Amino acid sequence: MITQKIGDGCQWIINRIVWFLSWLRINPNLLTLVGLAINFYAAYLFADDRFLAAGGVVIFAGLFDMLDGQVARLTNRVSDFGAFLDSVIDRYSDVVLFIGLLIYYARMRRFFYVVLVAIVMAASVMVSYTRARAESLIPLCKVGFLERPERIVLIIIGALFNRMAPVLWVIAVLSNVTVFHRCIFTWRETLKHTKPA
Repeated sequence: MITQKIGDGCQWIINRIVWFLSWLRINPNLLTLVGLAINFYAAYLFADDRFLAAGGVVIFAGLFDMLDGQVARLTNRVSDFGAFLDSVIDRYSDVVLFIGLLIYYARMRRFFYVVLVAIVMAASVMVSYTRARAESLIPLCKVGFLERPERIVLIIIGALFNRMAPVLWVIAVLSNVTVFHRCIFTWRETLKHTKPA
């Protein structure tokens, strides 16, 4: 009951923000780029060992990630390019946060975690790439657990509760499991469509 009221209240606020931005005729692509700029600041905070503040900034950046699509729909500005740009900027936003963590661990001289963050960064990109590449061959490839929203939630949890090291392990393992799952799924789907010679 309480959680429902909180959810309704948050949705009411978001709807008002979307309406206001639509009334101002803000270009949804601009909101996408603002979200990236905010993530750059979060990366700086990670690199500067201000994890709590970084977690709050990532939450704020996530708001823009939600708003751009809703504003586009409300103002009838939905476009193929907008969807493309949103996906590209999402990849940059992911990578820049991990670069902030790379810098932090490098400054702390924790070489093992520099390598771990690099693995997480590569796996995160591959989660998106395997889906995009698979869907050029088969209709849909949404299998696997750890997509971008789950990764962002985990990063926020790691930052706010100062538990980034275990969060990185979770992302590293589950992202690679997701990539492997998508490879197997795509292999099976392509076999179904392979005609015998």
